[in-house]
Amino acid sequence: MGSVRWAFPCAAWAPRRDEWLLAARLVQPEEKDRVRQFAFARDAKAAMAGRLLIRKLIAEKLCIPWNEIHLQRTSKGKPFLVNDILGSGSIPDFFRIMKRQFTEAEWRAIKSINNEWIQLDMFYRHWALKESFIKAIGIGIGFNLQRIEFNASPLQLEVGDVYKETKMLLDGDKEEGWTFEETRLDDLHHVAVALGKPEVFVQKDSNVLPKDLTQPQFQVLTFDDLVAAGVPIAPEDPTYWDNFCSKQECPARQSTHSR
Repeated sequence: MGSVRWAFPCAAWAPRRDEWLLAARLVQPEEKDRVRQFAFARDAKAAMAGRLLIRKLIAEKLCIPWNEIHLQRTSKGKPFLVNDILGSGSIPDFFRIMKRQFTEAEWRAIKSINNEWIQLDMFYRHWALKESFIKAIGIGIGFNLQRIEFNASPLQLEVGDVYKETKMLLDGDKEEGWTFEETRLDDLHHVAVALGKPEVFVQKDSNVLPKDLTQPQFQVLTFDDLVAAGVPIAPEDPTYWDNFCSKQECPARQSTHSR
């Protein structure tokens, strides 16, 4: 996906009527309702901006049209992308969208078997491996996933067994200090755990983190920037503006009296 550093000044944003109504049209109905329920305008603005930022990121970096992005939430409220492309069975289209997340060698491994569903299974295995490494070093989506390459081994994983044969390359060089434990939970789920010492890893390869973490300053977005890729999902709802205007900006400060 590459690195992005965006910031939006929610506190300074005083949305006009047309801006707030447009923002409401650019998010899913259930997300719009979540924003409506905030008691204070400050929180409603932050929640709306956060949802628009997520959609902007997906639209611009994964090349999914804004109005085709469908988000759901986990039981703990964490948003995740539901891929409607897979619902249509178009795995090649899904791979084209995700092309930049893997190296050429990884794509060759993913597509080495002439069966789309096995290819998809191998895709998710590689994705689990990359996610385990990113979480271990604590960087997140700012890390360029093409910098790491996995040689998945063995190709077949038996349900319930633990494997440690897979190796990783970083910027083309083998990384011997890391072990990746892989387990297939069932026919649909892979688990990968990265075992290493991030602090030693950073000291040894001091060029690893600066490439991704010493980026230019955050790009401060205007509202127009935030919705540049936007395609309305729902019709305009004038009452949404009335609801926003009825909110107090933030909780009133309670005065204290000494006796």
